[in-house]
Amino acid sequence: MWQLYIIRCRDNSLYTGVTKDVTRRFQEHSTEGAACAKYLRGKGPFTLVYTCAVGSRPEALRAEHRVKSLSKEAKERLVCGIAALADLT
Repeated sequence: MWQLYIIRCRDNSLYTGVTKDVTRRFQEHSTEGAACAKYLRGKGPFTLVYTCAVGSRPEALRAEHRVKSLSKEAKERLVCGIAALADLT
């Protein structure tokens, strides 16, 4: 089962990604080593603020693209639970 996740950075920016193992991937980002996303380097400490099971890899990639195209305000509504992933198009 693939999952979509959102990480909040020290500068309050939001990073979105997909993985099959959120705990492992968050740890990779947190160590800021070779497996860390380039966007996140130097922006720690991080907080995992949202996770959602999305099914298959193609579904996860579509959901990630949809979330990345949202405004910061819409992403904040998702993180706060005001909106659901299915509601954001």
